Amino acid sequence: MNRDEIKYIAMFTMLLNHIANIFLEPGTLLFEIFVDVGYFTAITMCYFLVEGYGYTRSKEKYGKRLLLFAAISEIPFCLAFTEEGTISFVNMNMMFTLFLCFLILVVREKVQADWRRNACIIVLVVLSIYSDWALLAPLFTLWFATCGLTDAQGKIAEDFTAQRRKKLWKVFGNAMLLFGLVNLAENIETMSPGMSILRSLGAVAGIFLSAVCIIYLYNGQQGKKHRTFSKWFFYIFYPAHLLILGLLRLAQ
Repeated sequence: MNRDEIKYIAMFTMLLNHIANIFLEPGTLLFEIFVDVGYFTAITMCYFLVEGYGYTRSKEKYGKRLLLFAAISEIPFCLAFTEEGTISFVNMNMMFTLFLCFLILVVREKVQADWRRNACIIVLVVLSIYSDWALLAPLFTLWFATCGLTDAQGKIAEDFTAQRRKKLWKVFGNAMLLFGLVNLAENIETMSPGMSILRSLGAVAGIFLSAVCIIYLYNGQQGKKHRTFSKWFFYIFYPAHLLILGLLRLAQ
């Protein structure tokens, strides 16, 4: 599978997750399936953010695009996820989180490796508290960037050796453990221990599927057809689908 094909899957799983959170009844089987499969998206986009950072011709334009679409997406995001009334502030959207993740990569490249770099990264991670995938997405990005896959320019080596797979499994394994523990902590107060563990295992299914796609199915290449369309589709789809879901929520 090429990069664009995996990103299209990520857009679809994100849509399922958002449909579940906005329209479906929590606790139902369909809700759990849609939500858990939807967790495929965030870590997949963190991986491709790290990869894209190394390959982009203009990191400045890359960062500006993320910031622009973060601004465009905020009203649709709040419209979609407001629980009562027309619209209220919910959180900063995932595009904003990815922009913070982008800044973490900039700091790693530009700031000297001492306490100042670490301090800047900690500040950026903390700033994500009020955004979607708070703390987790910045940590996932940092793990991908520091696991030994990238060269001095931030490019991910185009090899598919067992050593590369081992490095990636380490990151995905840590991500599954962290996300599973976060879910366990959220559920343990309202569920039995057995059900809490079962829900946590379901929650990491999306991350596991992402690992399989990137480690075993990804060919390291961009799609050869419709590259410009795909590039802008991935940016436009996010605010567009949120706006549609938000309007559908109001129409209920």
